[in-house]
Amino acid sequence: MGDWDVQADEARRRYEDGAARLPSGADERQRQLTRMGNAAWAAGLSLLMAGGVEEGREWLLRAAETYRRSWPDAPPGSWGRPIGAMKSRLIGGDLEGARADAGWALDAGSAASESPIGRYAAALALLVLGEDEQATTTVASLAGVDAIPPAVTETLAALGARDTEAFERAIRALLADFEGRGEFLEDTRVADTVLALQALAAERGLGVALESPLLPRSG
Repeated sequence: MGDWDVQADEARRRYEDGAARLPSGADERQRQLTRMGNAAWAAGLSLLMAGGVEEGREWLLRAAETYRRSWPDAPPGSWGRPIGAMKSRLIGGDLEGARADAGWALDAGSAASESPIGRYAAALALLVLGEDEQATTTVASLAGVDAIPPAVTETLAALGARDTEAFERAIRALLADFEGRGEFLEDTRVADTVLALQALAAERGLGVALESPLLPRSG
């Protein structure tokens, strides 16, 4: 069994353990669901890295569903949850589900958020929905914001503009940014944002062939 298989097994166990001990109190429950969503996300990405495409997608969709379940009792501004759900569905090939989660993010007020993470959620949601002109306007509000890596903003802008050359430069810079990171959610060394934005690029005919230890062999 390879390292990615081991990581997938450990992540699945964390998810199942959390599900078996789900608290009844609202705050404790939403926290536990978020931890379960992270574990399902880690399982899905690890399975993709191990070559288990179908099972990996199943776990990514489970992650998205679990993030959504955590939302009603989450503190205001918990924008990482709709972002995680949209990215999980995009990587898992569920564009219809990603569109539903995009509607959730926008209905929750992400576009008007004072938080850069909220506006990032809105920009991603608008791109998922194909509202590229609106997305471009929202992305412009993220320029120079410390909380969002410049390569992310540039990639979002290139997607909104449907600019092939700009997208290739930006997505390669984003991958390099991931390759230089020392910390990853759940210690899962995968360039998940690259995979999610590549899925949006494919919808626009902008896909770029990429290779990295942080990507499945299919890139």
